[in-house]
Amino acid sequence: CDQCGECLYQKPPKESGYDCQWFYKCMRCAFLTIRMVDRGGLYRRYPTDLPCLVAAIRCGWANRSRRYAIQVFPSLCAFVCIRNVGIGKAVAETVSEQGFKPKHILVTGGCGFIGANFVRYVARNHPDVHITVLDKLTYAGNPANIDGLPRSQVELVIGDICDASLLERIVPGCDAIVHFAAESHNDNSIFDPEPFIRTNVEGTMRLLEAARKYDVRFHHISTDEVYGDLALDDPCKFTESTPYKPSSPYSASKAASDQLVRAWVRTYGLRATISNCSNNYGPYQHVEKFIPRQITSIMEGARPKLYGTGENVRDWIHTEDHSSAVWEILTRGRIGETYLIGADGEMSNIAVMRMILRLMGCAEDSFDWVRDRPGHDRRYAIDSSKLRTELGWKPVHTDFEAGLQATIAWYIDNRAWWEPAKAATEARYRAQGQ
Repeated sequence: CDQCGECLYQKPPKESGYDCQWFYKCMRCAFLTIRMVDRGGLYRRYPTDLPCLVAAIRCGWANRSRRYAIQVFPSLCAFVCIRNVGIGKAVAETVSEQGFKPKHILVTGGCGFIGANFVRYVARNHPDVHITVLDKLTYAGNPANIDGLPRSQVELVIGDICDASLLERIVPGCDAIVHFAAESHNDNSIFDPEPFIRTNVEGTMRLLEAARKYDVRFHHISTDEVYGDLALDDPCKFTESTPYKPSSPYSASKAASDQLVRAWVRTYGLRATISNCSNNYGPYQHVEKFIPRQITSIMEGARPKLYGTGENVRDWIHTEDHSSAVWEILTRGRIGETYLIGADGEMSNIAVMRMILRLMGCAEDSFDWVRDRPGHDRRYAIDSSKLRTELGWKPVHTDFEAGLQATIAWYIDNRAWWEPAKAATEARYRAQGQ
């Protein structure tokens, strides 16, 4: 057995029920090994396993047989299933005990809030992994977010994910693409949706094509907002099977990008996964977002602002927990699968506002009400049990108040980082009546 070293028990193909020449089952760990899936000699064993299996499918083996075939590659200790084999219809799924071990990853949007925190997480916990950051450096991307990281490990490329010629230069040689880059602010998408369609939809397509061409593993970062919203009194939470029902141009563009990834997996056999995460908080978040906007307003002596009635509920997760979940999915997740990431942090906006005011030594009612956002989603809630059960992931920052206190301290200590963007951000909100 390639898994535990125990002698294997050979079962005849007919008894095993699989279309193959040899079927082995380990009596100790039940690990399955199926060798020599061979339709008339059209498929041969390749040393690089999964990529070459996909190549063999494209080259004609799949075109001759529409039967189900299963192959377990001992060198990867991975289970690979080719379903609905036919012309252009191959889906490869892998579950690996050893895991995928990238040496060079391309992180798009790696100078943004969540992307930069992921880059820092990988640099800190996996110093043997080289990281190329691709970022257009829009208003939300700040190269200072990755300052201090070793230049021998982290490289910044300034450019647009829609630039196919640029991707042709930087994707070859990468083991994986982790796709964070996105226009993500709901209010901006309501005012002008066009940049959201271009970046979130066209940009994702360009990256998928580059990943397909160079056979690069692809992980797509998405949002729970693609599922729409839940009633405030609804006991349900979003799961991987919840139907998509986006409410804003932003969430609609992310829903479209998710579906593109699924299409590339099914049609082309791209090795890809998707994660949908709840609302993030932590260091390096732009001051246009809810939590840093309130913190920095209080620091400037201004009264913070709250949309509508403040009853809208968000499911908060610390960005470091998001980063650790993405790494687990990238390295151990099943190809073609979607994983929801959440930390059971449901809290209403007014409760978060009052907590910030209290932690900063202000009266809990010292804020102003402003006009509500059009189409404002009522409640988000993530059920992350699939991620926790299948990959064993769990959040570390489970005390929201402690995490919020640390976030406040970071903004107090890093005034020079956020102050240049504050005035323009508040001017934009005032023009919108918010």
